[in-house]
Amino acid sequence: MDGLSVSPLKTPAIEIVDLSASHDSDDEEKREVIPDDASFRDDDSGEDDDYLSLYEDMLDGMPDRAEWEDEPVDVCTIEESFAFRKRLRLVGEDQFITETIEAGKISAKKLCTAFGIRPPPLLEGQPDHKYYPLLGLGITRELTKRIKLPDYNTIDDAVELLKKSKNIIVLTGAGISTSLGIPDFRSKETGLYSQLQHLGLSDPQEVFDICIFREDPSIFYSVAKDILPSTRKFSPTHAFIKLLQDKGKLLTNFTQNIDNLESYAGILPEKLIQCHGSFATATCVECKYLVKGEEIYKDLKAGRVARCDRCIRSLRQAKPFGIKRKRSTNGVPSSKKKRQSYEDSTDDEEYDIAVAGVMKPDITFFGEDLPERFHDRLVQHDRALVDLVLVIGTSLKVAPVSEVSGFLPAETPQIYISREPCQHIDFDIDMLGECDTVVTELCRRAGWDLEHDMIKKDSIDVQLHQGYDSRYTFKVIPA
Repeated sequence: MDGLSVSPLKTPAIEIVDLSASHDSDDEEKREVIPDDASFRDDDSGEDDDYLSLYEDMLDGMPDRAEWEDEPVDVCTIEESFAFRKRLRLVGEDQFITETIEAGKISAKKLCTAFGIRPPPLLEGQPDHKYYPLLGLGITRELTKRIKLPDYNTIDDAVELLKKSKNIIVLTGAGISTSLGIPDFRSKETGLYSQLQHLGLSDPQEVFDICIFREDPSIFYSVAKDILPSTRKFSPTHAFIKLLQDKGKLLTNFTQNIDNLESYAGILPEKLIQCHGSFATATCVECKYLVKGEEIYKDLKAGRVARCDRCIRSLRQAKPFGIKRKRSTNGVPSSKKKRQSYEDSTDDEEYDIAVAGVMKPDITFFGEDLPERFHDRLVQHDRALVDLVLVIGTSLKVAPVSEVSGFLPAETPQIYISREPCQHIDFDIDMLGECDTVVTELCRRAGWDLEHDMIKKDSIDVQLHQGYDSRYTFKVIPA
């Protein structure tokens, strides 16, 4: 695509023909001709890149298809979407646009939904060509996705891959810890974000926004107790990853979880990348003093902002002995001077001294860079060695971890294990169900002994998902 923000999907003028109306051969004036400069913008003010960036942000923030496909929006069916995406890859972008948009078979607005894009409210009522930049981004992203490998489709294929692979990347999310009572983030009713509506934030994810934390850390501390690991017990899925390590098959476990349970399960530090950090340590935002996470657990559990002990000691040592200097109130009586809700209420409030730094658990907030080890390990080491990818218990919604699947070699098989399917990535085999249930059954079929006190001797029913060749559901049948 060339110049998406200043041109239509293809550089020549696009003619949209209403096939439902009758046209004479010379009745060209009834055809809507879209000019070459059709774009999101209506004028020349501002920069084109700003609008393209707006659409990119919009795509990143799109909800799952399941969350909006029941709304009164004209959408492509699952079958239609699959057919459109397959056709795009087969004939290429230009021919695809010719066969769809130019031929008048479908509107750009509706075609957006074939690529998982919900028509945004800001474009409602606009001419169809206003959807071209958004559709263009959707097509570009589709063409950069990994393509499913046709050789891997069955559970037996998955078991055989496990048995023969020697360098397995395991990419995990919150779904591997939910059996321990630790909530995930995005489940509609039980997820952490759904429980944070009472905070009055425009987006529950703001709890983990670094800018919000710097402005008012009490917001994070008010909910930290809900995500703070209260046990060192790990799940059967953690035990499965440890089993891969014991068998010499684990290349790296990239975890998005911050509960540190992988360490408790025995995953070696050199095999573990905690992409989003963990509660294992905490750092002062002012002086960078590092402590073990346990040292601020009392404050976290109480919903109280933890302060830096070293800052406090330094402030006390710097304070002149026997002399107290009144804080300047700029004419406002000290009793009426407003304080932030997270500042401690002590006698020292009346004195003009600096405030001790806030202790921040070493988890990666939105707006912060991931640890350098994430990039270095993936790019400089794992990419050349990996022979199998297991994605377990994550919806892959947060970049850059969500981009790992597409970054790895196209010929590397990838298996997905979670309760719900991942709509935006084509894995080779999808196994839907509780993560613990799926890995238990895989180990049974592989003849491996997966030991964990949460594993019961129940039968597990495995069914091919209707309409798919490589998607399965796993359900426990109580003994």
